[in-house]
Amino acid sequence: MNFREQLVAAQARGASLLCVGLDPEPAKFPGPWKDDATRIFDFCAGIVDATRDLVCAFKPQIAYFAAQRAEDQLERLIAHIHTVAPGVPVILDAKRGDIGATAEQYAREAFERYAADALTLSPFMGLDSLEPYMRYAGRGLILLCRTSNPGGSELQAQRLVSDIPGGELLYERIARLAAGAWNRGGQIGLVVGATYPHEVARVRALAPTLPLLIPGIGAQGGDAQATVRAGWRAGAPIIVSSSRAVLYAGSALAGEGGFAAAARGVALATRDALQRARPA
Repeated sequence: MNFREQLVAAQARGASLLCVGLDPEPAKFPGPWKDDATRIFDFCAGIVDATRDLVCAFKPQIAYFAAQRAEDQLERLIAHIHTVAPGVPVILDAKRGDIGATAEQYAREAFERYAADALTLSPFMGLDSLEPYMRYAGRGLILLCRTSNPGGSELQAQRLVSDIPGGELLYERIARLAAGAWNRGGQIGLVVGATYPHEVARVRALAPTLPLLIPGIGAQGGDAQATVRAGWRAGAPIIVSSSRAVLYAGSALAGEGGFAAAARGVALATRDALQRARPA
């Protein structure tokens, strides 16, 4: 199956819109693992094993692994996810953005070395910066559009001169291109932050069928109900991501399995809240 088919099947199988972000910080690890970067795989695999039936995707953030020289553990982790949660797609959160031969190497890294099912990308260098990734048929390309950070407005909310009466905002232009001329192979999705539900609704109106990756609930304060109502359309997947709120729900709990059990409890509550927010 391609990324979109995997995603839809995982959402139906787990009755879930929840994506768990895997952002390991050894300083927050439980008990004797605290500050031990060699335990990154063990910690993340514990989270995966505890939540694999509750999610529609996992989203490891590459910087948390690379900063600890733990890329080998990231490879092991993604292979572990594919083994214990077959059919649950892995979104590698790397936000790559470059052109030509460099983009080709980033694409090899994501889809060959790490075997990710999808990758986050920056679209600000245009279509030719996306084309090397498009050569990997069936893999998802999830483009930054309207991000959850306050500073995103400094560029993304700027009004452009265009043929559209009154012009359009930069994030609106990205959404139009992603839903139209850029989406040659049906691979593209968009990142839209849960902290801006009005913009989630606007992106959904402009890109009515694209998958939307929506980070920002949980620790960043996005409202689950408002997020789902803004982005939900029948047949148009949304992927609502929570990282810290799930990962470190039980970071102070010592003892084998304690942190994973706590993470499962938060993931279950979040999944159910998202499901309740879906329109009838």
